[in-house]
Amino acid sequence: MGLRDVKGISSALFGLAMLLRIGVVQAQPSAEEIMKRNLLATKVGDSTASTTFRLINASGLERVRETDGDTKLIAGTTDNRRLVTFLSPSDVRGTKTLLVEHSSADDDIWIYLPAMKKVRRLVASNKRDSFAGTDFSYGDVIGHKVEEWNHKLVGQAKVDDRDCWLVESTPKRPEVADNSGYSRRLGWIDKVSYVALRGEIYDLTGQLLKKTTATKVQKVDAVKDRYQPMTLIGENVQTGHKTIIEFKNFKANVGVSDEVFTTRSLER
Repeated sequence: MGLRDVKGISSALFGLAMLLRIGVVQAQPSAEEIMKRNLLATKVGDSTASTTFRLINASGLERVRETDGDTKLIAGTTDNRRLVTFLSPSDVRGTKTLLVEHSSADDDIWIYLPAMKKVRRLVASNKRDSFAGTDFSYGDVIGHKVEEWNHKLVGQAKVDDRDCWLVESTPKRPEVADNSGYSRRLGWIDKVSYVALRGEIYDLTGQLLKKTTATKVQKVDAVKDRYQPMTLIGENVQTGHKTIIEFKNFKANVGVSDEVFTTRSLER
């Protein structure tokens, strides 16, 4: 083999290495793409589940609430509807919340209070309020609109031996901050499932407000590659209050009726 042949092979190998390197760079999604996939990661066609809410205050006193939950996507969209019906204890039994996501409009939040026998609609500013006394807000449960936040990929890390993207999200407009109650969000997004395995959320003064954790992540829709964490933990670091949400008997794509997600059904 002559010198010219050696140089030719070296040039070809160098070119191949550069192409592979470019391919790796191109394969890395942008922060906004990561967050778009994160928003879709748990959205199945429909689902049913039984859920236990454990509310634990700073002194360790625990309250337990049992619920049934149903979800379903609005036909032809990726917008989700979520109905939560409280079964126990007696002081909240029969309370229902209906959350309807709208990509291009304000989300709808409806609450049925059995004692008043009345359905109440909440406004956008209520999205920052606690969802049923938990450490998750209504906005957390519905999901934050990706396009309303600036997203920045600030690093990579491992959570429980799972490779994650570390994404920082900040509000694009003052009203987004006001309605969410957040000035900054950090999410550790699993590179496989795109579920946020860990989160840090900062209040409007820039102080750390709460931490979130998702565990026992299971693939629940193999066709559309959708996942569901079976345990969610939210901890308010400013008050010491903690919420543990455990999903049981989670079933996806079982044919939940559209009629479930109407204000009329809340009063039944």
